[in-house]
Amino acid sequence: MIVLDEAIGNEDVTRRFQWYSGPVAFIKQLRPPTHILDEAIPTLLREVRQPTFVTINTTDFWRHIRADGSYCVLCFPLPQRRAEETGTLTRRLFRLPEFKTKKARMGKVAFVGSKEIYFYQAHDQRVRRLSWSEDDEA
Repeated sequence: MIVLDEAIGNEDVTRRFQWYSGPVAFIKQLRPPTHILDEAIPTLLREVRQPTFVTINTTDFWRHIRADGSYCVLCFPLPQRRAEETGTLTRRLFRLPEFKTKKARMGKVAFVGSKEIYFYQAHDQRVRRLSWSEDDEA
């Protein structure tokens, strides 16, 4: 399951994830009709099976959320007007061995930049770096 942060925008963004064979939902759909604070998101993610949480709110999540083996968090440093790019970038990221399968990506929190990807893991909080290769182009 891919879970989109409210900061991503509206339902139109979900169309950018049509390539994904599993469900795609906004975080608010996990606990309607309440307002969900950022601090509650890890708890909600642990309630669903192996979700990948996608956000453009890097300030509140990158290096602030604890990596947990039951979910993956992808932080994209994009302005709101470019939030729809998260679908294409997530697909591109899922081609890399470190993120290709649910098993590989669970427990990771990643900062997905235009040239490099940084991530830390539940069992190893050191930040690691990957570079996009030309083969990874969308």
